[in-house]
Amino acid sequence: MKKYAVGVIGATGMVGQRFVSLLDKHPWFNVVSLAASTRSAGKTYEEAVAGRWMMADAVPESVKNIVVKSAEKDIEAIAAEVDFVFSAVDMKKEEIAALEEAYAKAECPVVSNNSAHRWTPDVPMVVPEINPEHIAVIESQRKRLGTKRGFISVKSNCSLQSYIPALHPLKDEFGLNKVLVTTYQAISGAGKNFDTWPEMLDNVIPYIGGEEEKSEREPLKIWGKVEDGVIKTASSPLITAQCIRVPVLDGHMAAVFASFDKKPGLDVIKERWASFKGRAQELDLPSAPKQFLHYFEEDNRPQTKLDRMLENGMAVSIGRLREDTQYDVKFVCLSHNTLRGAAGGAVLMAELLCAEGYID
Repeated sequence: MKKYAVGVIGATGMVGQRFVSLLDKHPWFNVVSLAASTRSAGKTYEEAVAGRWMMADAVPESVKNIVVKSAEKDIEAIAAEVDFVFSAVDMKKEEIAALEEAYAKAECPVVSNNSAHRWTPDVPMVVPEINPEHIAVIESQRKRLGTKRGFISVKSNCSLQSYIPALHPLKDEFGLNKVLVTTYQAISGAGKNFDTWPEMLDNVIPYIGGEEEKSEREPLKIWGKVEDGVIKTASSPLITAQCIRVPVLDGHMAAVFASFDKKPGLDVIKERWASFKGRAQELDLPSAPKQFLHYFEEDNRPQTKLDRMLENGMAVSIGRLREDTQYDVKFVCLSHNTLRGAAGGAVLMAELLCAEGYID
């Protein structure tokens, strides 16, 4: 496999730092360019993140002396030295949308952690194990943008990554028609830790702006179909969500209730989870978990602290499957929100795009 030269725009923020940390010693990707706001531009990366580095590991030696560029002013220079960029910028949504399109039009593919283009009809929003076929819409997007190489792809909201993977292997075979979910979301999802958000200690906040709408709508795009050069969203299942912030650093948990046209037995559901493999596993992508879905028989699992790092934080943990009095079944899921749910999911999507020939 060739080595790809990659950049990270928004490299000094929490998700940007996670990208930088994850990409250190990646077998396919070599970080050669880092960009952030004009406040950080001109400093070495080590200087730019001094006093605000949030990762458990130290700043990688390979990037310490890279001079940070301006994400907005140095687009052409960045595009000239990379094969593609990861986007983790912290700006207003319309500004992010314009910036990512500017990179794409500079013939620089963009793999984005941001939400700005999630509802652009010809931008694929991909979970590699679930809807890898959506990357085919990139050809239509390139025609619209007038590009040969440039395009934008996005990952979905982090909260979905905990429960949509568990529902996906059951959806078509049994006719998933109704879902109720409550998510219990870590503070790193807001780009914070306990030092920067002390109010979260010994506290639960029953509101995360915009999160419930994303949790109810985005799965329907993921489960949609590519038709006539755009992604047509699915019309079912009906999903209702509540999203709650809890005093946990990393790991989003979800309590899921689901109903089907043909109710599957509990043993059948467990078998579907155990046997499920997606395109990421078929291609044996470097960041892909060997076993995507892990079911725990213990009553008290999954637990955030014990299970969020399963398969380097890229697997989904499931437990407490049982019949329900109002829905057909209920269960609990867990995923690591900044790995599977954010930077790790974007790195896996980039690996898919490379393996399938979209980043030549």
